[in-house]
Amino acid sequence: MTQPPPPPPQQPPQGGGFGPPQGQPPQDQPPQTPPPAAGPNLGKAPEPGYGYPQAPQAPQTPPPAAPQNPPQPPAGYGYPQGAPAPQPPQAPQTPPGYGYPGQQPGPYGQPQQAPYGQPGYGQPGFGQPGYGQQPGYGYPQQPTMPYQPQAGQPGGGKKLNAQMLIIVAAVVAIALIIGGGVWYASSGKDEGKQNDTAGQSGGTGGTDDDNGGTTSGKEKAPSDPSAKVLFQVPAPEVKNDSTVVVSGSWLTDKAYVKSGIARIVGYDRDKGGELWKIPLAGPVCQASRHVTDDNLTAVLYQPAMPTKADPSHGCSQIALIDLDAGKRLWTKTVKTGDQLINFDNITLSGKTVAVGSTSGGAAFDVSGKLLWSPKPADSCYDAGYGGGDKLVAVRKCGSYDQRQLHIQTIDPKSGKVISEYKMTEGIEYASIVSTNPLVVAADVGDSAGDGSGISDFFSIDSRTGKLRTRISAPGEQFAARCEGITRVEACNLLAVGNDRLYLPTEEHDGTGKYSQTNEIVAFDLATGKQTGQRADAGDGYTISPLRMDGGNLIAYKRPPYDKGGQVVSISGTGFKETTLLQNPATDAVRDVETSMSPEYSEFLYAEGHLFMSKVYASKRSTVREKEYLAVGFGTS
Repeated sequence: MTQPPPPPPQQPPQGGGFGPPQGQPPQDQPPQTPPPAAGPNLGKAPEPGYGYPQAPQAPQTPPPAAPQNPPQPPAGYGYPQGAPAPQPPQAPQTPPGYGYPGQQPGPYGQPQQAPYGQPGYGQPGFGQPGYGQQPGYGYPQQPTMPYQPQAGQPGGGKKLNAQMLIIVAAVVAIALIIGGGVWYASSGKDEGKQNDTAGQSGGTGGTDDDNGGTTSGKEKAPSDPSAKVLFQVPAPEVKNDSTVVVSGSWLTDKAYVKSGIARIVGYDRDKGGELWKIPLAGPVCQASRHVTDDNLTAVLYQPAMPTKADPSHGCSQIALIDLDAGKRLWTKTVKTGDQLINFDNITLSGKTVAVGSTSGGAAFDVSGKLLWSPKPADSCYDAGYGGGDKLVAVRKCGSYDQRQLHIQTIDPKSGKVISEYKMTEGIEYASIVSTNPLVVAADVGDSAGDGSGISDFFSIDSRTGKLRTRISAPGEQFAARCEGITRVEACNLLAVGNDRLYLPTEEHDGTGKYSQTNEIVAFDLATGKQTGQRADAGDGYTISPLRMDGGNLIAYKRPPYDKGGQVVSISGTGFKETTLLQNPATDAVRDVETSMSPEYSEFLYAEGHLFMSKVYASKRSTVREKEYLAVGFGTS
């Protein structure tokens, strides 16, 4: 196993900020996060500079993108006939920052995507957090253990030499010309049931309609989906050459809430003004994506600010946050003997806050009462939990070379095991995609080969613990990602609803010259087969699931070089697509939008509001660059 790649560089637009003028900041606002600021006219393109490509002479025929490594040949069960395998990203060997040597700007303002790697939550997402975290200043060190294969290296296989790669690329190019695209197998059209809440991949049960599907969602299309920039939050100042975790974002009826450096801030979701802020002793390590009915959530954070001499103080502090009142209700710690336990992940189910680690798991009631903690005599330990509608533990048993994972649905009040599914020995890591219905992802035999952490999905009956079906999802064909090593709930670019699993395909050639595109396809969680439903991104766009909305799927379309992004609703029954939000196509707005990709940032959408935010803050390369922690878009 190789060391995971570093977090992807975030490429901001050149020049100043953008968006409507903002009010003056509160007098007690910490200096590291300046208030939202006014910027240049959105209709004016930023001045060319480093990282900003020159405007093309003929927009309708843009120059080709920079050459990339050719794809690996198709492999694995479930790969469609005649489909070229997409290109796995190559992982840098050292932790780069923005503008690191060799990082070339993407075509027409689109940032070059760094390979997927390890820790850093959403949300994703889910609105989920992004991935690619490297331990370093401001980030707690992870326990020593083998990691997934580095992106671009098939697990257990030999690397192809340059000549062979060229031959493979040529064969794939010819196949594309002859075949005219990618084919997807389909079978079965049974309608299921499931539902979700904002910012989550899995969720609660839906309501059946007369057609066997589910009732429509709450998100309604506005009369005019055209959106404007509501506000932007400048990136906080980071001292030294460091990277600090700023993971966690939530959306309530009144506030957009985002983690900063050692604080959590609530912003007016329409105007961006600060409503409240919660100071913390150290940076946030991980944040739950789930929220209670009364808008409580939970975070893990360090007990002190990192320094060069002591780059991490461990993630020992468990806090319950009231997102309405803007208060930290309590902070708890757990010890083994005299030592504080440093936890790797945190989640929330009902009224229970659960944390997991290599030292075992613990849980608290929202009142602050300890429900359970690691038992020194246990030969197994709870590495992490999946929350939301139910509470599911990933319990590890056995020695390292004979590891077995137990997927346990447990009572969130007592910790009592309700059902259990034992995965095949040798599977080291698993991720909880959804707790209801229960869906688990794993990279079986390190066969994904692309660093996505997924080769297969397991649909499990949470009442009996029996396997319903296993879905093969080759990493070179599908774009969903799960970390699973320390953060068992860190999955993005996928959604579960209607008793289906929704996955985006990897990018492939579109119909236009030099264009790329992809699709979302659905798998039946009872049979494991594709339903035949498919949502096309459209030429030049790439589409990613964000969450479920009742029986509908909410998805984001990342734009081509000359358009703005979109949020769409896809009906669960007929897969009819409705545009909910259309972002501006001006250069300044689009450059910021495309600097925050669904793979490596947190995306939240609700009621005509789209929020994008980063999960890392780092030192800026030059004083000319303007970077943002978060940006909000909204329809009229």
